[in-house]
Amino acid sequence: MTVTRKHTALPKAQILIEALPWLTRHHGKTVVIKFGGNAMVDEDLKAAFAQDVVFLRHAGLKPVVVHGGGPQISRALKTHGIVSEFKAGLRVTTEDAMDVVRMVLAGQVQRELVGLLNRHGPLAVGLTGEDAHTLTAVKHQPEIDGELVDIGRVGEITEIDTGAIEALLADGRIPVVSSIARSQDDHHVYNVNADTAAAALAAALGAETLMVLTDVEGLYEDWPNSDEVISRLTASQLEKLLPDLSSGMVPKMEGCLHAVRNGVNTARVIDGRVQHSILLEIFTDEGIGTMVVPDEQGDS
Repeated sequence: MTVTRKHTALPKAQILIEALPWLTRHHGKTVVIKFGGNAMVDEDLKAAFAQDVVFLRHAGLKPVVVHGGGPQISRALKTHGIVSEFKAGLRVTTEDAMDVVRMVLAGQVQRELVGLLNRHGPLAVGLTGEDAHTLTAVKHQPEIDGELVDIGRVGEITEIDTGAIEALLADGRIPVVSSIARSQDDHHVYNVNADTAAAALAAALGAETLMVLTDVEGLYEDWPNSDEVISRLTASQLEKLLPDLSSGMVPKMEGCLHAVRNGVNTARVIDGRVQHSILLEIFTDEGIGTMVVPDEQGDS
């Protein structure tokens, strides 16, 4: 009797089978992904990100990518002799700076991302929040020490029209959205925090999940005393933690909170420094980041 050799491809089959329940669960669902951090500047991570997003699309999901461009904007402002200044964690955006922000986001970061995705087929279409009134904003004035501070062309989203994005999704395309918006009041263009924009879009699209790429493993249990990552928490649990978070994590976690409180089933913060982190998070049992769920799901 011949002993059947274990075929070397068997582990690959097991990986695919493990993905099956997740493929079934997410089929036809919209996933909004905030692209940022190291994943935006490292060539290998950028290529892996594009592969992941295209994989989602071919696996029957509807990915929507939202991006900012902090490092690229800082570099371009320096080249133009404009000083980068931050107040309340937000970039002070003068009129001159806004021209550069718009040019970098829509003309550089978005174009590169669309190009990477389209290596795999005629899939990605770039748009900004200005297009088809996708994002409408008003001037945002943060409160610092009890006083409202003018930080220039920084916007707060007031309205979302998902029509253009939904038309692209229906056509099998991958929308890539730059986080700038126009105001109905003064018709100026505003720079909008990309974490906030991604969360607002996820809610408006009725997305299944919001994924935010970061440069950390997730939300830490007791940073800096411990590097234990919280793998799952409810909206209420997150709300209690918000006041103690580092300034960089606040817009990300506030975005996750907004998403799950407004109809999105799960919001996840994942480590964009790990190649294929999106696939690991969506299609494996372990998951690799921090997942936020609505309160009623907390006990399930």
